[in-house]
Amino acid sequence: MSTTSEPAAALTPASANEPVRRVPVLWLALLATPVAAANNAAVLILGDMSRSLGITKASASWLVTVFALALAVATPLIATLVRRRGTRVALWTSAALVAVGTVIVAASPWLPLTLAGRAGQAAGGAGMMAIAMNLAGTARRMGVISAGSGILGGVGPLLGERLTDAVSWRAALSILIITLPAVPAVSRHTTTASPTAEGRFDARGAVLLAVLSSGIVLLPSNPLPALAVAAVTAALLALHIRSRPDGYVPLAALRSGLFRGSVLIAVVLSVLYFTLLFGIPQLITDRAGWTTGSVAVGQMIAMIAGSVLTLVFATVAARLSQTAVRALLLTVGALAAAAAVLAHSALVLFIAIGLAVSAATGANATQSMAAASAVPERQRPTGIGLFQLAYLMGGALGPALATVFVIG
Repeated sequence: MSTTSEPAAALTPASANEPVRRVPVLWLALLATPVAAANNAAVLILGDMSRSLGITKASASWLVTVFALALAVATPLIATLVRRRGTRVALWTSAALVAVGTVIVAASPWLPLTLAGRAGQAAGGAGMMAIAMNLAGTARRMGVISAGSGILGGVGPLLGERLTDAVSWRAALSILIITLPAVPAVSRHTTTASPTAEGRFDARGAVLLAVLSSGIVLLPSNPLPALAVAAVTAALLALHIRSRPDGYVPLAALRSGLFRGSVLIAVVLSVLYFTLLFGIPQLITDRAGWTTGSVAVGQMIAMIAGSVLTLVFATVAARLSQTAVRALLLTVGALAAAAAVLAHSALVLFIAIGLAVSAATGANATQSMAAASAVPERQRPTGIGLFQLAYLMGGALGPALATVFVIG
């Protein structure tokens, strides 16, 4: 196996029955990157949401946590749908989820129904991301998608604030709709795969993984019950994987040191990034006295700069060993964490979030390809889906950690 971050062969876009058709990368970027903006649009408007719905800011943060958790849990589900039914079916299913979820978010007067709409949006967004990554094929094209996600993620908080001021917070939570124009363009480059002879869907494995993910996300807010749920579910999932090694969580992926290492790095850097994303604005306000609007502009500039670095890094990483790539990513992440903890200067705190987004999106671009190359070709969409679940868990854990330790 190659030691570079880019595998020797491109990923299979859907299944062995579906021919490889290179989709223009800008269409893939439009398909996937609005998800980051939709996720981050709520960073600076928790107060507006809480006042409108008559709830606390901590309760309003569930609109962020549920979106991120549904995004993570739905990703391997969509990847399985891609593998079993082809990209086109998964693509239009994802589009329908985005459209219906957005209508619910825009119209719902109650928090529970709004949460359901956000979950629907996220499930559709997970499909958009999984499909774009399956069709990317190389680390360079993956770098374009990851950098684009970082840039739109950087614009997301300011865009959310401005849309809230001009229209409402519901408009800010509806921006995922801009991904839909890419659907017919990408669909033209795909086919509907014939059903695969893989046997029945591993529903038990999917449920256990979803429950385990939920338990991990609830650890910061409800540590003891969440730990008990996560521990019991992890044990049950381990037994299930032994009895069904080619099921929803392939045993081949878990046995691969390359896959495990890629996932671990992605989780660590993703949790760091999303914690700082939601925590840095409050830290700058407390330590430097900046207004919310000024923080939004500064954070956007810092995150765009960090995302541009990702694009450069993804290109250079193809010529480096996997060890060197991982060392660079972890070093940048450590610098970001140290700056966030120790700095009182707004400039240094902005640099921290820029470094954090660069490390996280760089890990997403390079380690996803490494993880995919570590599993058999027919399981590569599933491998990418599981990797993305791990990466997106940071989007669910980060806001929860920021709420506990910073926002309060």
